[in-house]
Amino acid sequence: MAVEAVRDNWSVNIQEGQVQIQKTRREFEGDFTVVVFPLLRHSKCSPEETGKAMGQYMVDHSDMLSGYNVIKGFLNMVVSQQYWKELLDGDLRGPHYGFTPVDAGSPNVMIEFSSPNTNKPLHLGHIRNNLLGYSVSKIMEASGNHVTKVNLVNDRGIHICKSMLVWQSEGNGETPETAGMKGDHLVGKYYVQFDQIYKSQIEAQVNEGVIRREAEAKAPVLEKAREMLRKWEADDPEVRRLWEKMNSWVYDGFEETYKRLGVSFDKTYYESETYKLGKEIVLKGLEEGVFYKKEDGSVWANLEDEGLDHKILLRADGTSVYMTQELGTAHQRYDEYGFDSHIYVVGNEQNYHFQVLAIVLKKMGYMWADKLFHLSYGMVELPEGKMKSREGTVVDADDLMDEMESTAKMMSEELGKLEDHNEEEKDIIYRQVGMGALKYFILKVDPKKNMTFDPGESVDFNGNTGPFIQYTYARIRSVIRKGEGIPKSIGDIQMNVKEVSLIRMMHEYPEIINEASRTLNPSLVANFLYDLAKEFNQFYHDYSILSADNQEQVGLRLLIVEAIGQIVESGMDLLGIEVPERM
Repeated sequence: MAVEAVRDNWSVNIQEGQVQIQKTRREFEGDFTVVVFPLLRHSKCSPEETGKAMGQYMVDHSDMLSGYNVIKGFLNMVVSQQYWKELLDGDLRGPHYGFTPVDAGSPNVMIEFSSPNTNKPLHLGHIRNNLLGYSVSKIMEASGNHVTKVNLVNDRGIHICKSMLVWQSEGNGETPETAGMKGDHLVGKYYVQFDQIYKSQIEAQVNEGVIRREAEAKAPVLEKAREMLRKWEADDPEVRRLWEKMNSWVYDGFEETYKRLGVSFDKTYYESETYKLGKEIVLKGLEEGVFYKKEDGSVWANLEDEGLDHKILLRADGTSVYMTQELGTAHQRYDEYGFDSHIYVVGNEQNYHFQVLAIVLKKMGYMWADKLFHLSYGMVELPEGKMKSREGTVVDADDLMDEMESTAKMMSEELGKLEDHNEEEKDIIYRQVGMGALKYFILKVDPKKNMTFDPGESVDFNGNTGPFIQYTYARIRSVIRKGEGIPKSIGDIQMNVKEVSLIRMMHEYPEIINEASRTLNPSLVANFLYDLAKEFNQFYHDYSILSADNQEQVGLRLLIVEAIGQIVESGMDLLGIEVPERM
């Protein structure tokens, strides 16, 4: 409409991109603002004259607009109440408002997240990864993409052999059942023990005069782990049986944690299966002269032309490195799915790794490497600082979820919010609130930023938290239950400023979803929901809903409340968060 206003007022043809439109600032009347200054060279008039001419044209030619005002070169347009009412009575009432349908022509997007190692349980860092990957998947699907969620289990390599080796020598046949531990926790215990043994052997050699770097490279326990890896790649039956047994323990443990986190995958890949294809790719590249072999037999890629260094692809003893299986996994996935884009949800410490992956694949002639994208997210810490897996100082995912539910229970009891619920209902709500607090606190932060997770702060029922939004939803559901049977319609009454403001906010929801999808940033959805919940609570405080002045006003306000409830439920689901009907 602004383009037409310029064309018809001043006989100038411009493109839509040449008109700057933004939301009107809160202190001014209006819904959207046209920045007039860039258009003055076409109008040859003052900012106020230009704005008035455009504003009057747009009001005269659109039923959607009811008025305008011009302030210092900014044209503020007022959307008509009838437009907002029709939106409320139409699109806003649909359960999938803001979603783009997925059909046969939708882009095929693959999203990899989680990617655990089978030598330790999932920890706080994995929680951010899983929650981010799962939410991005749901948001991408909501914006019209066909999404395939995949997991890559790093189930082979020297780190896996470390746990196996110590269990073999120190475990005395211990199992998850005999230890009374989840399988992933049990295996992780032996990984920590390996590091303790390794460090003691290093110190012993250093005390005997061996240079520390040499001691680190030749510690006996590390040599044994390397030998076990060579036997594994050579299909040694005994090593393979041990590997299968201990991995099965870990998989059972992972599955419990995933279920509790509420995440799932469409397909799981295993490094033990894809590394062979990766080795074939590397050897083919060596044969074609894309890669080179050093005197010790190791195979490398020269990346100096790309401004990087040299990257090892196969060790001197022929065993694979992590990059080897990445090449095989990417190749297999493209063969199977022919994805339009592939998103790796991996922490920012792996930026170099994914840069190299794309370069090496392109050197091999795989042009689809341009479809790979690394969603690089920041680290998550506790107030005490960083965590280290091998030293056993990580915050275990299962322990953290237990703590979140206990904290939710304690705070709910202190506030007396669930006194009229039975014990079964209380337990369900404690879980929903605890997990909602955890998920929201992590997802409300821009993924690119490092963050500090504070369990106590996350469960606060006030402020920008999951429980605040959950409690708002429960309040909405209570109003709706009390208003059952009351006719709901837009009526002919005039809406107040707060009612219009709420509908205008809901109008932005589709744009929020699309922007969150484009930027792979669930925090846009999270913070939009907080703002909407905050606005609703202010409305609830300032205006009566069920005891309004007349039935028409009650019916209109119930429509607004219902629409807000649907969007809160829908948006929280995009974050993987449940919303209780009662609290």
